Amino acid sequence: MKELNYPFDADYILTKKRIIKRQLLNDTSGMIQKNVAILGGYTTNDIRLILELFLLNYGIKAEFYESEYNQFYQDAVFDNNKLEKFKPDIIYICTSNRNVMRYPSLEDGADIIENILESEISKYRSIWDSIETRYGCPIIQNNFEMPFYRLMGNRDANDIHGRVNYLSRLNMAFYEYSQTHENFYICDINYISADYGLREWSDPFYYYMYKYALNVNAIPYLAFNVANIIKSIFGKNKKGFVLDLDNTLWGGVIGDDGVDNIVLGTEDGEGQAYLEFQKYIKEHMDLGVVLNINSKNEFENVLSGLKHPDSVLTKEDFVLIKANWSSKDENFAAIANSLNLLPESLLFIDDNPAERQIVTRQLPEVISPEIGKVYQYIQRIDRGGYFEVTTLSADDYNRNAMYKENLKRAELQAEYKDYSEYLRTLEMKAVVRPFESVYFSRIAQLTNKSNQFNVTTKRYTQKEIEYVAADMNYITLYGKLADKFGDNGVVTAVIGHVIDDICHLDLWVMSCRVLKRDMEFVMMDILVRECKKRGILEIRGYYYPTPKNKLVKDFYEIQGFSKINEDEEQNSKWSFKIDDKYEYKNKVIQVEG
Repeated sequence: MKELNYPFDADYILTKKRIIKRQLLNDTSGMIQKNVAILGGYTTNDIRLILELFLLNYGIKAEFYESEYNQFYQDAVFDNNKLEKFKPDIIYICTSNRNVMRYPSLEDGADIIENILESEISKYRSIWDSIETRYGCPIIQNNFEMPFYRLMGNRDANDIHGRVNYLSRLNMAFYEYSQTHENFYICDINYISADYGLREWSDPFYYYMYKYALNVNAIPYLAFNVANIIKSIFGKNKKGFVLDLDNTLWGGVIGDDGVDNIVLGTEDGEGQAYLEFQKYIKEHMDLGVVLNINSKNEFENVLSGLKHPDSVLTKEDFVLIKANWSSKDENFAAIANSLNLLPESLLFIDDNPAERQIVTRQLPEVISPEIGKVYQYIQRIDRGGYFEVTTLSADDYNRNAMYKENLKRAELQAEYKDYSEYLRTLEMKAVVRPFESVYFSRIAQLTNKSNQFNVTTKRYTQKEIEYVAADMNYITLYGKLADKFGDNGVVTAVIGHVIDDICHLDLWVMSCRVLKRDMEFVMMDILVRECKKRGILEIRGYYYPTPKNKLVKDFYEIQGFSKINEDEEQNSKWSFKIDDKYEYKNKVIQVEG
């Protein structure tokens, strides 16, 4: 919904929240269901209501548990049958500096201040450790915003007695904890409040009157940031940019003005703004964000612009360049198709509102934000949270290269009429093993990012991956695939839950990067082998359709399963009987071991 995309009208969202919710609930097909617990140190009712809207907009239908006023510690640490029965998928600890138990006083010595600090940190560690032990779900924790007054003025920042200094040290302790705990995420209200304006954010009127630790009008900004973390954890981030050029990556129209006259570089303010924006875009490559161009231009003009002496971005930074006079929605769809991505996985950046409207009308699920003037581009995109980072893997650093390698494979495929012959020329090699700790993060990421090849649509947190890997009642397999063009890394995962002599498939996912390369046959062969080792006689498969996974509707039939039943919503159950007559399906991939 456009009204919930950044930059949004916070007042509109607050006043129209019930109408917005009804509109979002008109179509919940394809949404994932999650239980979100909010443990608050102050009033959280409106935070919950607005958070629900942003999550629905991201395709996440949430049920909520909300603690009583300022009961966040008790709910987390003590026995709580209601919360245990709720089975949270995420716990959000919504606290602020209003919840700090004690601040240093001017007469306190350094040792006393250290004890005060450690007591406060220990309180929160006990909360986090208890949640990890009791619920095993991801935790989102607010850090602390700066105080709304400074007793010592500017000295408050560097003096150990100052509140600014004390809260900064508390924040640093939170960050150190997050660096050693994979399922722990900071909601940076210290930054969000500063960005909003600390004087307005911390207006004490709202605390005295309503026990809100922030201005009610700031609630949509807090809820939006929490929603961004949650959607990132569950694989709802964008995967790439599709970028216009003229007046987007440089000033002017290169076809009319010529490369020497485009605005780019440090000579003037506007050129410096475009230069900084290019740097900002290029930095996303390290996050695994894929860069593409969609421009109404002659291809030669595009190349000359990217060769401009002040251009930070070069031709080699882009996976696909569509420079022609076709409509931009057609080019956008073609880019998504070539990358094996759904169009909504890509963010369209164009300064021209008419072009943005054409693309979003023809491809309604695509987002193309209003980016304003060139000096606003970075903030408008950055505040949108489209690429919110919750995990980073080695695959992310290499993702642009992997997509380029895929294009080389596609070029090679065009040379062959026999598809099997083409697959053999790739010289593919696979590694398939039970889940290993070194890949837990990547496997969890894969389960949350894979939408097209995901038969059960189930998502896993890293904690859940660790659990099934350690449980002997599960069969787990991950698969890596490499070929003569490069290494794709971990691209597929299977989880089977063994009950008696039947293996029930809870998960089978595969990255879109390796679709139609027979890796699914490798996984089936090894799954059967592992089942035989355990004396398992049958594999049960389950298909739950979504608007995005129609690709695997016939997956089980291709693998040799027989359909047991199918309901009115096309949810289906399949059976594969294991016997000694099983014929291995993989013919083209060399499998280690």
